[in-house]
Amino acid sequence: MSARTPVYPSPFVEGDAIGPVENLDGSGSGTKRISSVTKVMGSDTDYKMDRDPNALNPHLQIMWDDVVGEPEGLRSPDSCWNCSRKCYDGSRTCCYRFLVILFGPLIALINGCSFACLSFNQVWCVGPCYRHFKITMATYRNFWVTFLMAVMSPLFAVCGILFNNIKVRYQKLDDGVDKEPQDHFNI
Repeated sequence: MSARTPVYPSPFVEGDAIGPVENLDGSGSGTKRISSVTKVMGSDTDYKMDRDPNALNPHLQIMWDDVVGEPEGLRSPDSCWNCSRKCYDGSRTCCYRFLVILFGPLIALINGCSFACLSFNQVWCVGPCYRHFKITMATYRNFWVTFLMAVMSPLFAVCGILFNNIKVRYQKLDDGVDKEPQDHFNI
């Protein structure tokens, strides 16, 4: 069976980085950079804006070919397939546009205010508090290092010298009852 050819316009888009192009000197190491406005070849609209230039939503694969596919051995009539595809595309597009028109500005307003509050908090509250904390902790760190080096380091050095001379001897004792208590300590 032959694979279906897409009915959509060509997927090749002239866009931000369209790959290697030849420089003026003839070498092919340059990359042509255009704006985020792209021209879709074969479409009625000459220019379309790339509204996701940072690829924030690559997981949203909702085109017909991403959602519906007939496996090998199953094939619906072409007229039914094309009609279903047009119904899917039309309903998806109309519903999306309706929801965007209805809720888009309100959600954009809420998100704008939310990110403005977040930015304000980071710039005016968290940033200065964090800087204050770092400066204060640097001072405490200097005192702590001085205390450890002046008091604790000599104390632990003396303890190390004392414990270095201790010798431990392991001895197996009888399991019987001791007849006479001894005055020494066994480990």
